[in-house]
Amino acid sequence: MTVVGVAVIPIMVQKYQSPVRVYKHPFELVMAAYERRFPTCHLIPMFVASDVMVEETSEDGSTHRVERRCALDVDAPRLLKRIAGVDYVYFIQKNTLNRKERTLHIESHNETFSNRVIIHETCCYSVHPENEAWTCFEQTASLDIKSFFGFESTVEKIAMKQYASSIKKGKEIIEYYLKELEDEGISYVPRWAPSTISLPPPKPTSPSTNAPDIPSLTVTPAVCVSLSSDVKDSCQDVKLDGTILQTDSLSEILAGTPEDKLDADYIKRYLGDLTPLQESCLIRLRKWLQETHKGKIPKDEHILRFLRARDFNMDRAREILCQSLTWRKQHQVDYLLETWTSPQVLQDYYTGGWHHHDRDGRPLYILRLGQMDTKGLVRALGEESLLRHVLSINEEGLRRCEENTKVFGRPISCWTCLVDLDGLNMRHLWRPGVKALLRIIEVVEANYPETLGRLLILRAPRVFPVLWTLVSPFIDENTRKKFLIYAGNDYQGTGGLVDYIDKEIIPDFLGGECMCEVPEGGLVPKSMYRTPEELENEDVRLWTETIYQSASIFKGAPHELLIEIIDASSVITWDFDVCKGDIVFNIYHSKRAPQLPRKDPLGAHGITSPGGNNVQLIDKSWTLGQDYSMVESPLTCKEGESVQGSHITRWPGFYILQWRFHSMPACSSTNMPRMDDVLATLQVSSHKCKVMYYTEVLGSEDFRGSMTSLESSHSGFSQLSAATTSSSQSQSSSMISR
Repeated sequence: MTVVGVAVIPIMVQKYQSPVRVYKHPFELVMAAYERRFPTCHLIPMFVASDVMVEETSEDGSTHRVERRCALDVDAPRLLKRIAGVDYVYFIQKNTLNRKERTLHIESHNETFSNRVIIHETCCYSVHPENEAWTCFEQTASLDIKSFFGFESTVEKIAMKQYASSIKKGKEIIEYYLKELEDEGISYVPRWAPSTISLPPPKPTSPSTNAPDIPSLTVTPAVCVSLSSDVKDSCQDVKLDGTILQTDSLSEILAGTPEDKLDADYIKRYLGDLTPLQESCLIRLRKWLQETHKGKIPKDEHILRFLRARDFNMDRAREILCQSLTWRKQHQVDYLLETWTSPQVLQDYYTGGWHHHDRDGRPLYILRLGQMDTKGLVRALGEESLLRHVLSINEEGLRRCEENTKVFGRPISCWTCLVDLDGLNMRHLWRPGVKALLRIIEVVEANYPETLGRLLILRAPRVFPVLWTLVSPFIDENTRKKFLIYAGNDYQGTGGLVDYIDKEIIPDFLGGECMCEVPEGGLVPKSMYRTPEELENEDVRLWTETIYQSASIFKGAPHELLIEIIDASSVITWDFDVCKGDIVFNIYHSKRAPQLPRKDPLGAHGITSPGGNNVQLIDKSWTLGQDYSMVESPLTCKEGESVQGSHITRWPGFYILQWRFHSMPACSSTNMPRMDDVLATLQVSSHKCKVMYYTEVLGSEDFRGSMTSLESSHSGFSQLSAATTSSSQSQSSSMISR
């Protein structure tokens, strides 16, 4: 929506970006409908008048420019209008219609209060890139309120309410005038052509009543009515039988490349009903990821979950999403379903499993917690194995949600969990078991927000309130609201289980007729218990089971890695993530072998994670330029960045990769901060940094000339590696992703 959208745009989110909205009508017909909104529009009561100030047409008639001054009666409190001293708010709108390229560009800005409030809006109508018989509409807007008589907050509230309403109404207005044209017998407007060329009239075609709800690559004969005969023939070649392509192919079109834009119909079909401002948050956060991460980005559903978890607060959602992406990369969670195999003891004694779906189409997970020997599982496996297993369950849940979205034809982004507490007693309150449970809850809450649609707790015994008191503080408030708790057999009546799960799939152990394949559990044999030392070693192995190594960097104590090169034409490659703090990355060469590495006592710096280390190789007596030399310019890397690079060695000898502490400069104020701004507040210590790195030495004949092969082969998370800034110096290249 334009004109009206401009009047009420003062939203304090500062920026708005619409999805692509599609009209299933040709561009020329949409333009005829659009012009009917002027000089006034009864469907927009606040749009009271518009005057043409400038109008010009190009010599060949292909371009038409119009500048209007629009008056709007903004729905604001009378007191505010009296204080402001105005009855109407005026905006300048500049329209440029290019009939040859079939585009309309609209630019609007406020004239009233322009010294206090700066409002800018741009809109564009264009031809659908995959269907010439449809028209796309996009809209962006920005706001800067400098001051408004002390009523800035009031202006914000008025703006948010009216602007959201006007955006939703914008498409309806165009559709209204399209219907009006149809009622007047106007169903075709010829394309512009030079005066020496005329297009043949369209062949009569009965209108189609079965146009798909979502744009696809197909074009029905009905929408070919306004195209030339050659275009109509190509349309018919695409689709002859009138059937609709699978909507999966649409999602590939809409979400296949980093440069794409979200379609409003796609959002509704795959992500659900979002308000205009929620759509804008999703699009802006997605765009930020596209600009700062190269390769595949997180799926739209995944981004949306983090936004919902923080009530669509962009900054807070971006912060936890960045943290989660780093966590996923460190522990290679994207590959968990392919790499994790549950130990036999879990297969036999872990009393949980997937079981059909609930009435809303959500995947249903059943956990017979009362029958589970939590103490035995912890003693036999340790915390890390249990955590890995629960993470694999969550990853499977995400996969099933995607599958059910396709099967049921509506967005399904979460699952239902049924927890049977029959058998729960004091042995389940074993302290190490509760500790493991709390840690699992903490990890799941941080990295799988808004995945639990409903939690049904059945047959809660008297001991349950004790357990609930222990775990509830670790559960997000929005998640707690989804809990339904039934004591005894209360779940069997009205308002119980049958309200959420079809009677046919209620498990047999709950009085239903459906056989459930969830293990019955029982006590884990003590012969399977492992010693604390064995469990600790297993936990460390799982924690460090990654090609990446972890290092800590302190002020005055860099971390250095030695690489000995025998073949002068070898290639040193690296891939590292700056997990905390800002660092400077250097590469040095020396003909002398450094002394045995000096390890910094980590305990003094509070390092508790397994795998963290700090090694210094360059002796303090060495002189730069004599004992060793710098072979690359220093590279400053910000917290949260991923860096990939390579160096083709010129000489044999000893190469030292160094990560040293760098003080973080003050962040500049921007509307869309980069990841270093987002994560800056997360630093626990201003004197400690942490990196996670991987290096490899390749023969020159094996090197493909970039880090792409290394990243795709080894990096657990290609979507975390961002759009890069390349630093290339004669023999090397580095790529930074923020």
